[in-house]
Amino acid sequence: MNKKKLRGRELGLPFEGKTGKFNALTDIPEVLVGSKTIIKGSLPLSEGYGPIRTGVTTILPRGLQKEPQPVWAGQYSLNGNGEMTGSHWIKDGGYFIGPICITNTNSVGITHHAACKWIIKHYNEYWSKNHLWAMPVVAETYDGVLNDINGQHIEENNVLDSINNSKSGFINEGNTGGGTGMICYEFKGGTGTSSRIVNIEGEDFTIGTLVQANHGLRSWLNILGVPVGKHLTKNKLSEVFSVSEMGSIIVIIGTDAPIMPHQLRRMAKRAALGVARGGSPGGNNSGDIFLAFSNANSKSMPMLSKSKLQFEYINDEVFDEIYLAIVQSVEESVVNAMLAAEDMETLRPGGHICKAIDYNELTEIMKKYGRFNSN
Repeated sequence: MNKKKLRGRELGLPFEGKTGKFNALTDIPEVLVGSKTIIKGSLPLSEGYGPIRTGVTTILPRGLQKEPQPVWAGQYSLNGNGEMTGSHWIKDGGYFIGPICITNTNSVGITHHAACKWIIKHYNEYWSKNHLWAMPVVAETYDGVLNDINGQHIEENNVLDSINNSKSGFINEGNTGGGTGMICYEFKGGTGTSSRIVNIEGEDFTIGTLVQANHGLRSWLNILGVPVGKHLTKNKLSEVFSVSEMGSIIVIIGTDAPIMPHQLRRMAKRAALGVARGGSPGGNNSGDIFLAFSNANSKSMPMLSKSKLQFEYINDEVFDEIYLAIVQSVEESVVNAMLAAEDMETLRPGGHICKAIDYNELTEIMKKYGRFNSN
């Protein structure tokens, strides 16, 4: 691996909006993020044996607290060519319990199995004494160009390792966790994150986003309104594969603001606008699936609660600033994913290089369009 790579703002890209301390999903109090990255073997591809370039990213919206509590949520799919478990109940019930996990397409099952095991063990006092169900959120994108995806190399202990090493602070981006083998606008993609601070009647709240970016064609790519993809035309994977866009993007939006489930679904929709700022129209083969959650309004499990409950929430009339923060943060998260990534060899077909975006070339283009901070 090269020395620490620069994020968008560090490079000089003038993203708008005030960020939290880490400019990450973990700026939200209580939220922890973990990852497990698996890189083994070298070419040639031997299906079932490798090379392996994959992993798992996990998010604990309420940290490691010992009482299971609903995480209020809303879900939206711009294009549904993908999977996000638990979404049916989120749409009907407005919440989920436990971790969010993001991995590759063929590893959803084992990841869900492991996440259920973690819930049952972590909340054992509640699960052993009551008839409670475990329904974690597991989402995926396809890493079969860079990883032996049909080998299904994710194991239960990999998922548990990711959950158990979850922490606050800075989040590893690029070729890490579930984003290890992902491609974005025909550059190396992966995991990216960002955050925004919004003030409502004198009180600050945090909006954080995390993406697993595996979408887009080079010619679509825009960064801060600059048609970067029309300038950076070398090393286009579409010229090797001669296929249409076949990736996906998962967006997780979190906040500590008190928000109702129907409002969270409206927030999840705004992820589409952040993705669109990068140039993607949401391709036919792309699973563009978004989840928004709030860890405010801490309450016991509904089946263990009294009949009449109270819920604090923000008035819809002041949501414009929240929506803008989401759009800005998602746009920045995708760019951070690409900037953090490292070159990786392709497996199918083998021997080509999926290049990371070049800092110097990007900087020159952004300067020509007057979209660069030189300080």
